[in-house]
Amino acid sequence: MKDLYEILGVGKDSSKDEIKKSYRKIAMKYHPDRNPGDTVAEQNFKEAAEAYAVLKDDQKRQQYDQFGPAGVGLGEQGGGGFGFSGFGGGIDLSDALRIFMDGFGGGGFGGFEDLFGGGRQRQRVQKARDMRITLALTLSEIQNGVEKTVKVKRYEQCSSCGGSGAKPGTHPTSCRHCGGSGQVRQMSRTLFGQSVVVRVCPVCSGTGEMIEQRCNSCGGEGVVPSKVSIKINAPAGVVTGNYMTLRGQGNQGGKGVLPGDLLVFFEEKEHPYFVRHGNDVFIEALISFTQASLGTVVEVPTLDGRASLKIPAGIQSGTILRMRRKGLPELNSSFKGDQLVRIQLETPLHISAHEKSLLKELDQSGGERTVKFQRVKL
Repeated sequence: MKDLYEILGVGKDSSKDEIKKSYRKIAMKYHPDRNPGDTVAEQNFKEAAEAYAVLKDDQKRQQYDQFGPAGVGLGEQGGGGFGFSGFGGGIDLSDALRIFMDGFGGGGFGGFEDLFGGGRQRQRVQKARDMRITLALTLSEIQNGVEKTVKVKRYEQCSSCGGSGAKPGTHPTSCRHCGGSGQVRQMSRTLFGQSVVVRVCPVCSGTGEMIEQRCNSCGGEGVVPSKVSIKINAPAGVVTGNYMTLRGQGNQGGKGVLPGDLLVFFEEKEHPYFVRHGNDVFIEALISFTQASLGTVVEVPTLDGRASLKIPAGIQSGTILRMRRKGLPELNSSFKGDQLVRIQLETPLHISAHEKSLLKELDQSGGERTVKFQRVKL
């Protein structure tokens, strides 16, 4: 699988201007109007557009650097799994052309037709609205990664009309305002001569179709509200605020409308024992005076069960013992944090007469004791 930086021929430390410049060069080389019928050139054109769409966006670029392709939804297959199929397969040619126009500063489809001596019209591709959900995970789930099945409410294509919005048995008609092209051209005169602006048709919203008789089930919208189950593979090592994009798992569109994406934001659940600090986890162990004096071995809870911890004789309250590689993994890395156990001496609130007598005897056997003072270590 190609790396996005490799596709554009730039390094991970490249600036946005360098990325844009490299993308323009590649896009001009492989543009379909310059390579009619060349499927390899078209694939390269789509790959470059997909790479540029991620790397030009600071947030998406950060997610890609952290999560890899999964963080930005590249190569995902249905159901939220990560069956990476390679780049360039996630967008169609219309998406790639839109990214190309945006990359050259063009807002519409037609502003750069003369660039290649072309003149063919392309309809604007519509996309349904994206969705956002929050997925709460326990520290144990974050430690190992987990597959979750969640139910979401989203719009699904209407089964009665197949997403067309037209009453069953009828069909949409060509928009009379734009002639079915989905675009309208507006000519105006300026000080520099005539100017032609291509805009989305305001009547059909770029679809090129009009609905005479609306579907009773969806009211002509082509979609209906529904509740669906989606599988989400949460990678190990995520932190609160990390998110991943499930392409095509957002709201579904009507006929000719691309589905939206589902943005899954991760949130860490509070643990009854552990406090997370980066990849390390902290826990506090309360031990008695005799355990601290004589030393002992205790069973300590960990994220994946229990483990033995040796407490050396004479340990002082506040001492932190380290349990190697018992913490959390770093995202997309083999590195694993530690579990840190802070020892605290627990003073009993109530003791029996016999215990009090033994403690007095112990205190007297140690000779005269005085209170010691020392500088506070902050």
